[in-house]
Amino acid sequence: MERVYTIPLRNVKDIKRTIRAPRAIREIKIFLTKHMKASEVKIDESVNHAIWARGIQKIPSKITVKAVKDDDGVVTATLAE
Repeated sequence: MERVYTIPLRNVKDIKRTIRAPRAIREIKIFLTKHMKASEVKIDESVNHAIWARGIQKIPSKITVKAVKDDDGVVTATLAE
């Protein structure tokens, strides 16, 4: 199963500046676990670079990812084009 999601990250901007990027990665995993009903979520390096592009403090307000679910229930998230 393959889907494209726009994941909002604006709630992450309400927490401390020094932990925003790691928290954004966790929020992406939580979002995909809920919406794809996945047992495990793997984040591609391109998504990680997009989150960390402007540093730990200035994360994007939303990110569009393509999520692909395998037969094992593992979801792999890559940056959508």
